[in-house]
Amino acid sequence: MRQITLGKSGITAVQNGFGALPIQRVSADEAVKILRKAYEGGMRYFDTARAYTDSEEKLGRAFSEAGLRDKIFIATKTTATTPEKFREDLDTSLTKLQTDHIDLYQLHMVSQCYRPGDGTGLYECMLKAKEEGKIRHIGVTAHKLMVARELIESDLYETLQFPLSYLSSDKELELVRMCREHNMGYIAMKGLAGGLINRSDAAMAFMMQFDNVMPIWGIQKESELDEWLSYMDNTPEMNSEIRAFIEKEKNELSGDFCRGCGYCMPCPMGIKINNCARMSLMLRRAPSKSWLSKEWQDEMAKIDTCINCRACTTKCPYELSTPELLKKNYEDYKKVLAGEVLVE
Repeated sequence: MRQITLGKSGITAVQNGFGALPIQRVSADEAVKILRKAYEGGMRYFDTARAYTDSEEKLGRAFSEAGLRDKIFIATKTTATTPEKFREDLDTSLTKLQTDHIDLYQLHMVSQCYRPGDGTGLYECMLKAKEEGKIRHIGVTAHKLMVARELIESDLYETLQFPLSYLSSDKELELVRMCREHNMGYIAMKGLAGGLINRSDAAMAFMMQFDNVMPIWGIQKESELDEWLSYMDNTPEMNSEIRAFIEKEKNELSGDFCRGCGYCMPCPMGIKINNCARMSLMLRRAPSKSWLSKEWQDEMAKIDTCINCRACTTKCPYELSTPELLKKNYEDYKKVLAGEVLVE
């Protein structure tokens, strides 16, 4: 198993991190079972967030109650924009995780680089919590490229969490090099591009090209966990076949497509943009009859209510023309419903 060190934080763990967002969708008992199996299989880095409903609580049950807390690294996050909310979130996280400290505490989905003296008090809160021993390292997560660059160049944070997959652009890949130069840990989220990538061996081989990147894989099912655990000792490597496959994938998915980050939300008309704006791709690449359920038909029909306010376009980190993308996806969806396109 290859070890990854997250820059100046010094956090060092095996090459596959556990993304605990999806376990909010399973029962507590099932989540505890999966988390402990991940530990037994060698995983030591576990990523969650205050925003992930009961994910923190499930991690607390899995590890603190089993006496495993000091054998793992726990990273969590806050979306706080005020000192009051920051302190509330931190105390809640500590309680839910059943711990007296958090290994890596991150400002979550930031739209700016919070700095000392900027008037928000957030960076000062991070420093104070670190002095108090409640957190050990300071990190940040982002989706916007220019914000990420500013965060790296500020040298204020120990880690950056940002989307990274073999579909990433050259400008996005440049962030990996920048993090190395600034001795900043890089935590890769959305390694499967929100479900658009369906070959885990290719995704893993791509990640293994970067020895300063810790990929965190979102895991909900035991079968998914088994797949990632199998790569701990038998790690896929980049070869001519995988390289050709990735090139084909990039050609197919070039241009405008929704990555499902959710930055555009909420929609004033209640449209689930981060799913509806990429429904065509999901039908092709992750085919399931569930996409054609009455529930999803109703969700897609909301696209007709779009008022073209374009608030979503101003918030999209990929500068997509979201209303047009929604309409295109709905037209494709209706063709599938009419039987013009087959879905397995």
